[in-house]
Amino acid sequence: MTRAFAPTLILALALAAGVAAAAPSTTDPAKVPAGDYVLDKRHASLTVKIVHMGFSHYTARFNGLEGGFAYDPANWQATKLTFTVDPRSIDTHDPAFDKQIAGYFEVEKFPAITFVSTGLQGGGDGKGTVTGDLTFHGVTRPITLDVTFDGAGHGMTPIGTRLGFSGATRIKRSDFGVSNFVLNQFTSDDVDVIFEIEFEKK
Repeated sequence: MTRAFAPTLILALALAAGVAAAAPSTTDPAKVPAGDYVLDKRHASLTVKIVHMGFSHYTARFNGLEGGFAYDPANWQATKLTFTVDPRSIDTHDPAFDKQIAGYFEVEKFPAITFVSTGLQGGGDGKGTVTGDLTFHGVTRPITLDVTFDGAGHGMTPIGTRLGFSGATRIKRSDFGVSNFVLNQFTSDDVDVIFEIEFEKK
């Protein structure tokens, strides 16, 4: 082995070991450590899809996200998750269009979209549902999220705890008063909401 090759091999082995150590160790909610968890904004995405004139499922993303919960593995079904979205943070990669969409949300009057969970259900396979109250455009309605608990583990450090979730739901924008001639002419009432999020233990 050459001297030049040795550091490269050591680095590769270290990275491989780090990846293995970072993998989730459980998908059992009862085995997740108790504590307070906060959203890792760098590893969180919330996207929405809406049918545009029947031609496409137009996709946009919200960048301004906050969230967290206190967790007790002995009573995990009672977990109260709070999640907040900044409606101004809509991102279509077109600033002018972003501003137009934010206008439909009346962001000056309704500066936040919030979700507060009211119940969790799930099994040992990591799949379940989260019910809760969604407040959007000044209207609060109950919704249900289909959620997969992707697992818990140490993440990139041996002393930390990281949780990952994937999920989706479908809402009707008219249920929340987001309705006008332009929207009704060119977009569907149904809006698909998809999220990939991670939380870190404080």
